[in-house]
Amino acid sequence: MTSAPPSRHALSFIFFTVLIDTIGFGIVIPVLPELIMELTGKPVNEAARIGGWLAFAYAITQFGCGPLAGNLSDRFGRRPVLIASLLAFAVDYALMGFAPTLALLFVGRIIAGITGASYTTAYAYIADISPPEKRAQNFGLMGMAFGFGFIIGPAIGGLAGEYLGTRAPFFIAGGLALLNAAYGWLVLPESLPPERRRKFDIKRANPVGTLIQLKRYQPVVLGLAAAMFAWQLGHQSLQGTWNFYAIYRFDWSPGMIGASLAAVGVTAAIVQGGLVRIIIPKIGEYRAVQYGLMSGLASFVIYAAATEGWMVYVGILVGALSGLAYPSMNALMSQRVEPDAQGELQGAVASLLSLSTIIGPPLMTQLFGYFTSAAAPFPLPGAAFLLAAVLTLVSLLLFRRATAVSGSDGS
Repeated sequence: MTSAPPSRHALSFIFFTVLIDTIGFGIVIPVLPELIMELTGKPVNEAARIGGWLAFAYAITQFGCGPLAGNLSDRFGRRPVLIASLLAFAVDYALMGFAPTLALLFVGRIIAGITGASYTTAYAYIADISPPEKRAQNFGLMGMAFGFGFIIGPAIGGLAGEYLGTRAPFFIAGGLALLNAAYGWLVLPESLPPERRRKFDIKRANPVGTLIQLKRYQPVVLGLAAAMFAWQLGHQSLQGTWNFYAIYRFDWSPGMIGASLAAVGVTAAIVQGGLVRIIIPKIGEYRAVQYGLMSGLASFVIYAAATEGWMVYVGILVGALSGLAYPSMNALMSQRVEPDAQGELQGAVASLLSLSTIIGPPLMTQLFGYFTSAAAPFPLPGAAFLLAAVLTLVSLLLFRRATAVSGSDGS
């Protein structure tokens, strides 16, 4: 398909791509612990460790293939990569829905990791069609889609899990991915014209090579990349242990887990879809990152200390402004990269995020499993959240150092 100027459908498709991917991700979270326990017969703290390795299987393959997708989109365009990734997700969810054994759950996660390029290419698409001064706001719009996905997905997943069984959410997620692929095939224009594409280079399309390419950018890019990595590594405490922690600590049902994640989605949608466009132009990306990280740090401490379920909702409210951090850091990096390398940059960002999800889920779930087992010197179910608070503090310090060294501290 020949390139066409971005139409009103382009941004909406990217929005719905991130939305549906997030719905698909969020829809299975409330039922995943029960499905693992059903297939293995293990208690929830042991199921959490298995859940961490499922996340690892996805992350290790995405780490290898995410930069490949970003560079393929720089060579062949964003559109075919986006549509192919949506089709692959549909296959993944169908396989996980039918899986009679734990081994097939791992196969499904590996398939998704190999082709899970939609976030990488979606952000590159946004960079293509957005002027530099609007990128943070448009990245924030993608954050709003993520927030809406986390409102709709867990709510549907929790209800479907309670009333239709643990398998139903997987089939719903697969159907949504297919619908969005069809929508994209019909309406999505290509954002990268042939004259702006570059030759595919396998050296730049592997995760190590892509990360090495960051060295040729300004020092602030490297510092921001390090800060982003520490922040995302801490965030794996939420993605890795939230559902298992809620069952162990508060005896929540799938519906209650879904409701709590929907609350996270509401705050993310408000902040990233609305407040980002108000706050960032007024205070700048630099201060937005710092406020976001401090908000996240406080919320992790509250989650770790919670003894009643309602306290989790306090943590969600306190951590709402953490949604400022990621789009602002991403925008700061993208402003320092040439237009024909935006896909490469987003591939490098995807590699960093994938690296955090390689290390994070096994680390966080093993930590949770250990401190809820008889082998622990004392019970500490919130240990993963305490580690996340420390990593967020590290991220804040790295960010301040990078911006101070570059002379871009926003002061």
